[in-house]
Amino acid sequence: MAGRILAINTGSTSTKIGYYDSGTKVFEENIFHSTEKLSRYNSVMDQGHMRLVTITEFLLSKGIRLVDIDLVMARSGLVTPMETGVYEITEILEDALRACRNGVHACNLAGLLACDIAVLVNDARKEAGIPDICKAYMADPPMADEMLPEAKIGGIPEFSRRPLCHALNSRAVVRHYALANGRKPGDVTAIVAHIGGGTSVTLHRGGRIIDTNDAHGGDGPLSTERAGTVPAFPLVDMCFSGRYTRDEVKKKLVGNGGAVAYFGTNDFKAIVAKADAGDGYARLFLEGFCLSIAKYIAGLSADVCGKVDVIILTGGIAHNEALMEKISRRVSFIAPVAVYPGGNEMDSLAENGYSVLSGETKVKYYDPEMSENRFLSGSELL
Repeated sequence: MAGRILAINTGSTSTKIGYYDSGTKVFEENIFHSTEKLSRYNSVMDQGHMRLVTITEFLLSKGIRLVDIDLVMARSGLVTPMETGVYEITEILEDALRACRNGVHACNLAGLLACDIAVLVNDARKEAGIPDICKAYMADPPMADEMLPEAKIGGIPEFSRRPLCHALNSRAVVRHYALANGRKPGDVTAIVAHIGGGTSVTLHRGGRIIDTNDAHGGDGPLSTERAGTVPAFPLVDMCFSGRYTRDEVKKKLVGNGGAVAYFGTNDFKAIVAKADAGDGYARLFLEGFCLSIAKYIAGLSADVCGKVDVIILTGGIAHNEALMEKISRRVSFIAPVAVYPGGNEMDSLAENGYSVLSGETKVKYYDPEMSENRFLSGSELL
């Protein structure tokens, strides 16, 4: 694989960058930003210049010249409507990232930083007399909307179901599984559970994610920091109890839910250690944790009448073999189970970047007027 790629993944308190040369990872670094530095900004979206300077100074310290970068890949932001795939970050997509219409999140910064760096690269190349142009791209947006029309139907019209999942890693592990088994990714029907601080379960068919949960919106399995789907009436009573503000209720669902609510910590290894030491409450929680994920996996299999080729377990918690075995026992009646531990977002970004450089992928362009319900229903797919 020819070419040199810079990958950018922005988090709330850090900026992760990776540099790849001819398909080989030269380095990956997670640059943390101090609380003192971050406190100077009212919003994460105001931190662009600070993070840009941090990235360029770090590259210089590693001996990476701007003219050496052929392509910049960014973690996708919260933008909809979009499909999965690789997008060139055009001015209209920049505007959508900057507007934060679907939520303010650090991931929206990655695409903007990628564009800024591409501009710096092209200025440096022009000055050096190098004709090649560097472009910025992002891949597999977390809000990619390819859901079956019937899967969007909620219990009341005001509550239409929406996607927000770990699309980047989920699609990557389907590609890896297909390659390892001599198949094309689009020919594999897979259910992927990405299990981490938040958990998303995605159904892949025909190269699309045709059903999933809103992993950041109170929908799906419980996780380390998120409550997942909860009973509606008790939630309504909590909202009108006068004890919590709107933001505090949301924080109970996302951030202080799941393991944090039960044990006061998001250190999942500590909870597992409690269970291993004989703590009955921790053991019960882990059983419920695994059952919650298994139920959602089984539920998605109904979309395709159980015609699933593989169930893939991935994400940080997938490193725990005992827990993966608990989930596997509950869902292996549907399809064989494969485990791909970790998130691997940086490598996934690089893979997508090299598919652009090689011409293997068709680059997409953001269209804010893209219509909904543009895909076949489940019955038509079968």
